[in-house]
Amino acid sequence: MKVFQINDSTLTLALFTDVTNSKELLDSMQAGTLEPEVAFLNASLIPDVFPVLAAAHKTLVSKSRGSLTTRTLHSELVYNYSGSKHITESLRRCGISDSSSYVLAACFNTSPDEVKAIEKLVHGKEINLEELGERADQAQIQKHFKITGPELTLSSVGDAITCRIAARDAL
Repeated sequence: MKVFQINDSTLTLALFTDVTNSKELLDSMQAGTLEPEVAFLNASLIPDVFPVLAAAHKTLVSKSRGSLTTRTLHSELVYNYSGSKHITESLRRCGISDSSSYVLAACFNTSPDEVKAIEKLVHGKEINLEELGERADQAQIQKHFKITGPELTLSSVGDAITCRIAARDAL
């Protein structure tokens, strides 16, 4: 687990593999009973931490303006990461599914007790965040975010995703 400072808030990220209870986690999230509230992202669509931090920053800005598009701060993070303007599609593609086994957990402003609760919540093996790049599904990322070959000659996949996150509302 690693904690990142974003303005006056923190974002705690933990990467899990071999997750066996993704259906339970998804059901709890959809019912609004997940304690503590956590965003679970499909980690195979995340090439590195930077685009997640960009989505988190955008989420916190929306919260400060009172303009969240989704019901919760954590679902807003998944929505902002997705690059799509369709909430349901965003949560379905970039959030976890019933069968997800590779998951990135993200939580804003966690206390030490909440960190322990997240570790107990996910039934899987926590691995180092640096493994995101080598485990990312490049083909799926390029398809989902519509990243072209010529674009990758000028920037990285993470940079391309970050640009889409930043520009989505302007398009």
